[in-house]
Amino acid sequence: MPKPKKHVLVCVQGRPPGHPRGSCQQKGCSEVYQAFLETFQARNLWNEYAVTNTGCLGPCGTGPSVLVYPEGVMYAGVTAGDVGAIIDEHLIGGSPVARLQAPAEVW
Repeated sequence: MPKPKKHVLVCVQGRPPGHPRGSCQQKGCSEVYQAFLETFQARNLWNEYAVTNTGCLGPCGTGPSVLVYPEGVMYAGVTAGDVGAIIDEHLIGGSPVARLQAPAEVW
């Protein structure tokens, strides 16, 4: 595989219920990660882009968190329904999705 144009990291961190930091797992990160995988497969994006599940990316309280490199853009509160916008607007179009970006105090 050649070096990807962009790399999507999806937090799939889980913590016990009631943990003070919460977790992306409790907020639906599995569905978000699955949506990326299914969309990458359906649109044959694997040759140009990469997606990887990760542990904690830091801003647990605003998850599910998605981080896109090389720009270092952090998205917060991502749902499976947002995946298409991230792919179309950011990965392919080159413009981060402003409505999904993590607040400046978080990232």
